[in-house]
Amino acid sequence: MFGLFLQIMEGYRKTILESGIPVITEHMTSVESVCLGLWIRTGSRDESASERGLSHFIEHMLFKGTTRRSALDISRDIESVGGSLNAYTGKEYTCVHVKVLQKDFLLAGDILIDMLTDSVFDPLEIDRERMVILQEIKMIEDTPDDYVHDLFNRSFWGDTNSLGFPICGCQETVHSFDRAAIVSFLERYYKADRLLVTAAGKVSHHEVVDLFGSRLACLSRGSGETRRQAIRGGQNGPRVIHRDLEQVHLCVGTNGLHYGDDRRYAAHVLTTLLGGNMSSRLFQEVREKRGLAYSIFSFLNMYEDAGLFGVYAGATRDTITMVVELVMQELREILDGRLGAEELRAAKEFLRGSILLGLESPDGRMSRLAKNEMYFGQDIPMEAALAKLEGVTLDEVVAVAREMFDPGTLCVTLLGPVREDELKCDRWVL
Repeated sequence: MFGLFLQIMEGYRKTILESGIPVITEHMTSVESVCLGLWIRTGSRDESASERGLSHFIEHMLFKGTTRRSALDISRDIESVGGSLNAYTGKEYTCVHVKVLQKDFLLAGDILIDMLTDSVFDPLEIDRERMVILQEIKMIEDTPDDYVHDLFNRSFWGDTNSLGFPICGCQETVHSFDRAAIVSFLERYYKADRLLVTAAGKVSHHEVVDLFGSRLACLSRGSGETRRQAIRGGQNGPRVIHRDLEQVHLCVGTNGLHYGDDRRYAAHVLTTLLGGNMSSRLFQEVREKRGLAYSIFSFLNMYEDAGLFGVYAGATRDTITMVVELVMQELREILDGRLGAEELRAAKEFLRGSILLGLESPDGRMSRLAKNEMYFGQDIPMEAALAKLEGVTLDEVVAVAREMFDPGTLCVTLLGPVREDELKCDRWVL
């Protein structure tokens, strides 16, 4: 056994390997599959300005071949057993995950470990993948309802704060990446103190520990170095980016809560009742009653020490000002405490159902294990989380709204066929 201790709670198992890497599993008796995730607690937030997009670039390169497998071998070995292999990069972490039948677990684990510890980063493959990522950036820029979020993050967090960096980077930085830059970043951040292994499904905890304990023992613990910066509030005043489009795409937001804030349950309820589903206030007022938008929703982005609450909408040039004013009106109504018991109940039931439905699959449970460990250092039993959600009161929702909806951090970003001097920005106040 390669672990220092084992924590057991129902189907939940946690072992800390001798290298310091947590291995966490949850056994599910009702499925035949296993979802296995290898998490690196490093993302775009850990990059310098010249490294913007490097975490995402490395995530792509992990699929481009090891000393034992070509890029084709990696995909073919998984797909030949009916499995799926994928990855994604966030602001604070990178995840490579695989889902297979239980009988193919050892193959899946071997491939993940191979990708992490033995990728070759061939310069020819780097150049090929550079072109792929440049196309991905262009695709985002050609998708305004996605691109406006990148622009909004930059406006909200500021040009020099890494939370505002686009995860894919920019053309200038992506063009500059070479093998030396990749290896340097890996040597700083892809260390045992930043790794986490999670698995859910028809899985043996001891089998996961034995496999990863032996194969990851070669990794050094790392120095704990971080580039994460002190957080400052959002930027005042609207930012308008003119582009010839059919719609104006809007993001408006204020400071949110960090991941570990105990008020997060009230914040999720608030986000849901405001714009989290089809029965929410914004959807009903802006789309159903007035027909001003096809898409409108609210969102809550939480990080280890900061957060962002926002609203997105897409509308025509002629109606975008009215949409912004309606959003502000709904925010002011909540600040004034004009909430009803029925909408509180409905929002809590929606969240409860969404959480439980998401945990019917090994994928959802694997991800939940990782995020609980990264942000809380322990498992949070589902019963405890649901009890916290059920206990949220109207007063708590209004209180957290008054905390987050700070006029001093209000930020508005618009992308589309409009100019700032055409807008009635003086009305956009809380």
